[in-house]
Amino acid sequence: MRLAVLSLLSAAALPAQEGLLPKGSVGIVVPNDSPVVVISSSTDESRTALRGAALMLDLHMSLTLRNVGANRIHGITLRVVAQEVTMGGKASVAMPSLNIGPGEVFPVRIDAQLMRPTQMSAGPLVEVSLDGVLFQDLSFYGPDRLNSRRIMTAMEKEAQRDRDHFKRILAQGAQSLQQAILASMSRQAERPRLDVRVIPHGPAVTSAATAAPEQAQKFAFLQIPDSPVQPVQGWAMVSGNEARAPRIEVKNNSSKAVKYVELGWLVRDQSGKQYMAASLPASDANLFLPAGKSAQVQQETQLTFSRDRKPVNVQSMTGFVSQVEFADGTVWVPTRDNLTRVMLDKVVPPSAEEQRLTEIYRTRGLNGLIEELKKF
Repeated sequence: MRLAVLSLLSAAALPAQEGLLPKGSVGIVVPNDSPVVVISSSTDESRTALRGAALMLDLHMSLTLRNVGANRIHGITLRVVAQEVTMGGKASVAMPSLNIGPGEVFPVRIDAQLMRPTQMSAGPLVEVSLDGVLFQDLSFYGPDRLNSRRIMTAMEKEAQRDRDHFKRILAQGAQSLQQAILASMSRQAERPRLDVRVIPHGPAVTSAATAAPEQAQKFAFLQIPDSPVQPVQGWAMVSGNEARAPRIEVKNNSSKAVKYVELGWLVRDQSGKQYMAASLPASDANLFLPAGKSAQVQQETQLTFSRDRKPVNVQSMTGFVSQVEFADGTVWVPTRDNLTRVMLDKVVPPSAEEQRLTEIYRTRGLNGLIEELKKF
């Protein structure tokens, strides 16, 4: 595939000292048949700093893109790379809940800190490329190196679900919508929050800071009524406020093959308070779960739980299926009614769209929110 490359200027020479990011340091790569084109770009606020044998890039970039396709754009993901292999060399920017018609322009903001070895001096210091565009009808364009299709499709399904929820309430009257938004804001403020530190490929030996011996602890499960995949059994190794190596067996109860399963993970502390701890995606990128078959979802990670810098010891764990992608590319997410039915609405974070709508209410008031809902 041929690529059309827009660079701010020519390839940049490696900066010799700390200061502003030199012109020509960022290359922007889009395919010839891309549904978006770059109208303008700016990196005026970006800086560089030498850190031993590495160059730190504090990238603050503004892009203006135009939809040159025939479909409305509802999401876009950009890949930002200073170095493919080095830790901290890559980032991404995802923009869900867009509503960009053909011919319309829209801004994209990139704020990222990247690391790059100083010995690499050829070409731009950073390359920004298009990973995917999601359209209103859930069709997709792009190389999808970051699983953007699944991620943005799930976010759009949640967005459609939550917009429809508030639009149904709006049909009952503006006052009803205001009450629903205020209730959402209250839930967001009151939702118990947990600080979670994740260590990939976590150690098999319990840390010295943890007094309790490590032991296998079973998961309890919430069964969401319309879920196509059912969690059957599972456990993780737990010691005090640490948990590692979770394993959960799931069964495909649908009539279609499944290629991705994500489970929500709740923990309960000694006082009985329950927190959303993490999401547990399938560790096998090549997962294929035929109808009626079972498989194990697992992660070789260690999680440490705390709140206000104090350890939160794990007394019990609960899992539930939060997302499923079928082999045909379609995605399932729970309905709002079923989240409420199993009492997850007060624990799990609200969708990005619900947060966006409540922020519109804060900044533009009830009339601004009504105008926004009518756009979709």
